[in-house]
Amino acid sequence: GNVVTYTDSGYSPSTLTVKKGETVTFKNQSSQSMWTASGKHPTHLLYPTTGGCIGSTFDACSGVQLGAPWSFKFDISGTWKYHNHLNPGDTGTVVVE
Repeated sequence: GNVVTYTDSGYSPSTLTVKKGETVTFKNQSSQSMWTASGKHPTHLLYPTTGGCIGSTFDACSGVQLGAPWSFKFDISGTWKYHNHLNPGDTGTVVVE
């Protein structure tokens, strides 16, 4: 499936291409919590579906612990940047075709 792994080095792969309507699972394999959310920090408004905890629905809304997955279904085509809200320097991109 479509899996992005978060480690102490950041998100891998840094860019993942999926088809519209597919789900991406973000897995935390790092030593810290992973709060994956749409760019830009801290508003999370780039992914245009609102109603999430901060801005977009593309937002885990809390820190995900080691070994725990968090998934999001991408229904809108485009290039969507994201980051770890708890460590905003760690970023990635999902391209939805």
